[in-house]
Amino acid sequence: MSTFVVALTAIIAALGAASAIGVAVNRRSGVLREAGSASEQDTSDLGLSSTGPTVVHFSAEWCGPCDAVRRVVDQVCADLPDVAHVEIDIDANPVAAKRLSVLSLPTTFIFDADGQQRYRTAGVPKAADLQTALRPLIPDRSC
Repeated sequence: MSTFVVALTAIIAALGAASAIGVAVNRRSGVLREAGSASEQDTSDLGLSSTGPTVVHFSAEWCGPCDAVRRVVDQVCADLPDVAHVEIDIDANPVAAKRLSVLSLPTTFIFDADGQQRYRTAGVPKAADLQTALRPLIPDRSC
């Protein structure tokens, strides 16, 4: 009987630890993080806009959550017409994915008009978070 209790206790402990790890990982999913002081990255082949910010997201045909990112980014770009959107298929362009350290799909980046990476996220970002990050990067055209 004591072997059963020990085994049951070990299983419960393992499930508890796995649940805690899952919660911690999911809490970060879709959260925009500011890019640190990035070194010069070659972004010439990404098709970034030079007149405003660009949302770049890496996806793949086989990636289910990538469809959700596409819908969110399309919605944000419809609300903020000065924002460009570039979708890169990781299977078609693995070199760019490696250069930007894309380790999971979907991964989304925000670049400013100068081609500097400002934000990145893994997972599906919220539209409101994208808009909040993008608005300060949109050039003022009132002058």
